[in-house]
Amino acid sequence: MIALSPKADAQLYDLTLYYEEKDRLEAARNLAAALDSVKVRIMRAPEAGLDAPRPYPELKALGLKWMIEKNYWFAYTLTAPPVIAGIFHASADIPRRV
Repeated sequence: MIALSPKADAQLYDLTLYYEEKDRLEAARNLAAALDSVKVRIMRAPEAGLDAPRPYPELKALGLKWMIEKNYWFAYTLTAPPVIAGIFHASADIPRRV
């Protein structure tokens, strides 16, 4: 099982609330599905993640791994077990939100 850091949990909550307030229930469901899918991918091959999202190579300095699933970048640790440290929409200015 992969846990969410407090920050990632807050990001998930905020994104879901945003979608629900905008009556974008399908977007909220897609976010939940992306999270479920990326958890499986991380557990199968945690080392397969990128060192940084391609548009932001400077984020390599954070020492996290990154996977994209649907429209979301997920940052995670390589601890045992891995922990999802951040959730970002692909169109977000991720360096400003880390």
